[in-house]
Amino acid sequence: MVRTRVLPETARTPGRHETESGLTLAQRMPHLVLESRRVAANLSHGIHGRRRAGIGETFWQFRPFVTGEAAQRVDWRRSGRDDRLYVREREWEAAQNIWFWIDRSASMGYVSDLAQAPKIERAIVLGLALADAFVEGGERVGMLGLMPPRATTRIAEAMAETMVADRSSLEDDLPPQAPIATLDEAILIGDFLTPASEIAAAVEAISSRGARGHLVMIVDPVEETFPFQGQAVLHDLEDGISLRIGDAISWGAAYRGRMDEHRDKIEQLVRRRGWTLTIHRTDRPASEAALRLITLVAATRGADVGRR
Repeated sequence: MVRTRVLPETARTPGRHETESGLTLAQRMPHLVLESRRVAANLSHGIHGRRRAGIGETFWQFRPFVTGEAAQRVDWRRSGRDDRLYVREREWEAAQNIWFWIDRSASMGYVSDLAQAPKIERAIVLGLALADAFVEGGERVGMLGLMPPRATTRIAEAMAETMVADRSSLEDDLPPQAPIATLDEAILIGDFLTPASEIAAAVEAISSRGARGHLVMIVDPVEETFPFQGQAVLHDLEDGISLRIGDAISWGAAYRGRMDEHRDKIEQLVRRRGWTLTIHRTDRPASEAALRLITLVAATRGADVGRR
């Protein structure tokens, strides 16, 4: 029989162990980014070249000088090779805000002996690692409803300290319904076992100005497979109610069907908003989800270029 347990409320706040684990994972991000470039040809993490003229520092192209432009814009070295005057154009580069939300509600304290870590620990490690990698790449990172965007190299510690200081969010299984700017991006990490209609309301509120985002569903292996037999007692960690069932095997088939239906609804709602859904099982390495998220963020940035 698979053993399960639920972490106490005190274990749903990030202590030193989770912070250090997050930083350890973040230190492996350069390798993960290199691996992801083989998957996404246009992966551009950090400084976002827009392939359009702007105020950045990265050289884009030379173009002929146009009458009426300031003379100081002329690149005299390049112009000296030809009988024309040339201007050195640079790419427009802009750091953008990435907003994180990490579910720390009661259901995130669930863990079975099939998992590598409790859901809450995996969510925190993944969030801190991604934040550290994004800041290193030139982004600003904030936490929805808790912390404004920052570009500090100690972003993992800043996020951990913010969560430690915040106790009110321990009862919230959905992010605050606050819109973010059009060019910003949201990464929501949780188990998303809330009714799909409520998840849709939160996503639609956050993306109401056109911002894109990503849902990362953290799943314990038992929550997918339901490997129980005989009599069992199921506990709702959010509402505190229990259900005793006599035949776990037959009940499990109905459970898996409901889970598939719930997941389908979530996939439909994120697709409508142009968001993405990542399902991460806690018996898999956190680096897998981190690599996928970096690739997805890079891909959506490429789509944003096409919308300009």
